[in-house]
Amino acid sequence: MLLRLWACVALAGSLAAQSPAPHLEKRGAVTQLVVDGQPFLSLGGELLNNSASSLEYMKPIWPRLAAMHLNTVLVPVSWAQLEPAEGKFDFALVDGLIAGAHGQNLRIVFLWFGSWKNTWSSYAPDWVKRDFDRFRRVQLLNGSGTERLSPFCDANRIADARAYAAFLRHIKEVDSAHTVIMVQVENEVGVIPDARDHSAAANAAFEQPVPQELSAYLHQHKDSLDPDLRAKWQAAGSKTSGNWETIFGPGPETEDLFMAWSYARYIGKVAEAGKAEYNLPMFANAALIRPDYAPGQYNSGGPLPHSLDLWRAGAPQLDFLAPDIYFEFKKWTGKYDRPGNPLYIPEAAGDAQSAANVFYAVGAHAALGFAPFAIDSLEAGGPAAREMSRSYDLLGQLAPLILENQTRGRVAGVLLEELTPSQRVRVGEYTLNVSPGGPRRIFPGEPVSPDTARGPAPHGVFIATGPDEFYMAGSSLTITFAPNTPGPPIAGLATVEEGRFVDGHWVRGRVLAGDDTGQGNSVSLRDGILRVTVYRYR
Repeated sequence: MLLRLWACVALAGSLAAQSPAPHLEKRGAVTQLVVDGQPFLSLGGELLNNSASSLEYMKPIWPRLAAMHLNTVLVPVSWAQLEPAEGKFDFALVDGLIAGAHGQNLRIVFLWFGSWKNTWSSYAPDWVKRDFDRFRRVQLLNGSGTERLSPFCDANRIADARAYAAFLRHIKEVDSAHTVIMVQVENEVGVIPDARDHSAAANAAFEQPVPQELSAYLHQHKDSLDPDLRAKWQAAGSKTSGNWETIFGPGPETEDLFMAWSYARYIGKVAEAGKAEYNLPMFANAALIRPDYAPGQYNSGGPLPHSLDLWRAGAPQLDFLAPDIYFEFKKWTGKYDRPGNPLYIPEAAGDAQSAANVFYAVGAHAALGFAPFAIDSLEAGGPAAREMSRSYDLLGQLAPLILENQTRGRVAGVLLEELTPSQRVRVGEYTLNVSPGGPRRIFPGEPVSPDTARGPAPHGVFIATGPDEFYMAGSSLTITFAPNTPGPPIAGLATVEEGRFVDGHWVRGRVLAGDDTGQGNSVSLRDGILRVTVYRYR
């Protein structure tokens, strides 16, 4: 079976090899992921941490994910399995994962579980774990060791970077079909329960002057720094030389910044080694701060909003920094959608609400992609799987229109919550007044209950494809239109059509008017796609 799949990969690769490797490209107002020469919207899901450790285990999972309308799977790869003995690499698992995804027309974002996975070093090889004199660990203030490799140990970084480079070199050699489109470098790094590493090397680095390249970055970008970082720097006198406490003041927040710089420098060097072999887009991800958590209670040193500037200065080899969002979705998307840092969500809650959140991320923030965690554990036909499948089906149909019109600022998205029960969004030459609509449509054979009828929060994406033409999809919304350019002041509905895109072509369903359009004044979204044309009158 594996040989047959590789034959398919080779055939597709003969065509894909004519295109440049997957890469990020600034197009108009947004940054897009480009795969085989075309912009690509990654509708993904992240596997449970250990699912991909067995090709046999994955066999029934690949077709199930494809049936849910995913086009991308986020797949962990363990350093321990890749390099079980020092200098001895085993790529059989990687080859099988690429072939398995390609066989279902799925792309892969590999997650490199190298030195760290959620602060721990549990995916490092045994030969690294056992040699704690050579491969030094993070130490706590009380002197005890931890199962975390220290970012202040050159041997750790050199070994990790060597393995990562071999991994990327092999992908380039075997993946001519561009099944692999991005790589996450490490996973949710940071220190817990202290705010920083207290090993001898870390203590010495903390007392040293802040590196000149960071001081220069702070001065050069002083007007665009994260507000919290700028306030902390200014409160300490906006100094450009001195040690960490001189520049940022004493306290655990400064220790967090110190670790952020240290992890960034380490991971940047690992990414650099990989990019030298195969220049795929690469990123680092963050476990976010829960309300009222202090450094050490959260992953201190991770690429969090207040320390993104340190990461960008310390790891310019990374293409962007990404949030793993399980709460306060709108807040965190806004904090990571910044100039020079396109939004990508590699991990999100694997629940039905994610089916609404993805519309907002794509429509309001031009997200490169989205991926609920533990996608392979969702109960087939259960509420979360059903809702995600429905959302990915709709967004997959609309992806070409979304990607084309993003570049011209003609796409918007909404997510109606308690604090935003209605929204006004400007799309093209009209302002859309969006409010909650009726309950979502219940499909034949679907069990009915109050929770089923309610579903995720009202959500939608809107695309202006012409001066008076829109495509839109979502659930439980009512929309009216108001002109925002000179001319007749009232907007009316010309044509409203239900339908689907089949092989890129619009196939019309019912044509709506009268009672189904509020007597010509409004349209309702109930889990489908509408094509709407409007006109103006006085």
